[in-house]
Amino acid sequence: MPAYFDHNATTPLSPAARAAWLRASDQHWHNASSLYREAGLTSQALEAAREQFADLLGVEPERVVFTSGATESNNTLFAGLSKCLPADGVVAISAIEHPSVREAARAWLGRGRVIEIPVNDQGVVQPEVLQGILQQHSPALVSLMAANNESGVLQPWEELLKICRESGARFHSDAAQWIGKQPADQLGTCDYLTGSAHKFGGPKGIGFLILADAEESFPLLHGGPQENSRRAGTENYPAIAAMVAALESATENIEAAQETQRQHRNAFEVEMESTFPGLRVISEKAPRLSNTSLLVMPRHDNLKWLTRLTRRGFAISTGSACSSGKEGSSVVVQALGASWEELKRVVRISSGPDTSAEDWQSLAVGFAEVGAELDAGGRPK
Repeated sequence: MPAYFDHNATTPLSPAARAAWLRASDQHWHNASSLYREAGLTSQALEAAREQFADLLGVEPERVVFTSGATESNNTLFAGLSKCLPADGVVAISAIEHPSVREAARAWLGRGRVIEIPVNDQGVVQPEVLQGILQQHSPALVSLMAANNESGVLQPWEELLKICRESGARFHSDAAQWIGKQPADQLGTCDYLTGSAHKFGGPKGIGFLILADAEESFPLLHGGPQENSRRAGTENYPAIAAMVAALESATENIEAAQETQRQHRNAFEVEMESTFPGLRVISEKAPRLSNTSLLVMPRHDNLKWLTRLTRRGFAISTGSACSSGKEGSSVVVQALGASWEELKRVVRISSGPDTSAEDWQSLAVGFAEVGAELDAGGRPK
């Protein structure tokens, strides 16, 4: 898919994941909770996949709960907290969290119990700001995404985790965008971790929740003893096997892939800034995912850019797919104090491991052509 620049929304199924899914569907399609021999073999395969997945993330297998994705995992976490926190207990989340964290926290705990952590002008949470919130509000949990889905900004989550540990607060990271794009073997140090397979080459409908310890349990779904009574419902072993295979594949030669993507992305941004004076690259000075570029175009609504680029065969977005349809809804740009007019001009470009320098160059040419067309007030070609 050379024209696909929306990998932060979802990724194509990797060959490794496809092969694993087909193999598991052929050999281990049985219900892992049943008692006959084939079911037992499926259960064994599932637990082997759990161990393999845990090893890739640097956690104990007993902490891993397989879910339908990060949205379910995040809701499970905050629903559980709503039952075990005192009535006046609060949580703190960053101002740039994904809707599946922000809205889940507000829905399960109430807006008054969710403290927002502001970010600096590059979209990064500063350690001294977090320390102040911990001292003032004593939140039971801090939730901070490892990598932002819109801007690609990488948070200093390891440093912030250490600050939380020193204050006694537990730490959750939505790592949906980090995994598959950054080394993931240290993420298991977080108390809670959530993610989705389709963000790193796995199938949709499968994800995970890493719990703080092996004994913890606060199921969102009830009705069966699956996942050690932490998540009811027949286990989707083929999808689990595909997710593990996708993660293994995504982490191979990840450093080299990062550097290549970064070079292509940076060259694209330089050309765009040359073509469109006044263009703004969000969080340009912050550490970012090497595949992501969030731009505020100097003129014309983002939907006009998107629709005309789509006609030319390019798939881009106007921000988070979970906020699509809400014009000017970029949480990141809002948190940086942008005007309403700027919000309506935001576009996001996110590449994949197979996106070439020629693909990036073609996109830049496409933007230039669309810009000339819009400036002239002409009809789309």
